[in-house]
Amino acid sequence: MAASESWSVARRDRVAITTALVGVSVLAWLYLFRTAGAMDSAGSMDMDMVRMSAWGSTEFLLTFLMWAIMMVGMMVPSAIPMTLVYGAVVRKAAGQGSVVAPTAVFIGGYVLMWTLFSLFATVAQWGLDRAAVLSPMMVMTSPAIGAGVLIAAGLYQLTPLKEACLSHCQSPVHFISSHWRPGTSGAFRMGMEHGLVCLGCCWLLMVLLFVGGVMNLLWVAAIAVFVLIEKIVPHPTWPARISGAAMIVAGVAVLVGWIR
Repeated sequence: MAASESWSVARRDRVAITTALVGVSVLAWLYLFRTAGAMDSAGSMDMDMVRMSAWGSTEFLLTFLMWAIMMVGMMVPSAIPMTLVYGAVVRKAAGQGSVVAPTAVFIGGYVLMWTLFSLFATVAQWGLDRAAVLSPMMVMTSPAIGAGVLIAAGLYQLTPLKEACLSHCQSPVHFISSHWRPGTSGAFRMGMEHGLVCLGCCWLLMVLLFVGGVMNLLWVAAIAVFVLIEKIVPHPTWPARISGAAMIVAGVAVLVGWIR
């Protein structure tokens, strides 16, 4: 009876955590759809005027907000396996009379790391816009730079650092046990460390958004799905290697003019 009750509680917690994280991600995607729709409406206006508009503090803040919400929509689903393991630790500790920081603290540290990346992405977008190599719809207009980003992302997919970061993301139990820190600050730091490892896996994939279009939601969704696949497939190295080779080939094709 006790075992059945324990299993029921565990299942309820897993459902609650998964539902909450998926719900947050869905809200982020709804925001992105609304933003993309607004930009499509603006497409009928004089986009040259949009290109020439200066970046002020409001524009910077709104762009940063867009990136931060986009990262939540793209990356929170891939953190579900790790968060479920942390939640299991919280549940086990509670059953033993111990207190462990809530799961929300752990995921908060994870989101913070991607929020910091969003600041980097916003600055990068500002720089590309200033250099006049970014269209009003946030697509890179320089084939050479776009090809360079593709090749760089492809090469990174083949590096030992990528493989090491991916192995951590693929092993939630090992990561939690080897990075465990007590207390609320410890849980938050663990979340940040997981976010940092996740950044190590995916940061150049996120830069590819400038190649396919930051507001091209099909492109955004394709990258998000690929990131999730990388983390959950039984053999994590082959998607990285195949995709890396494909990116390098695509980058070379763009560079020599085979793909426009």
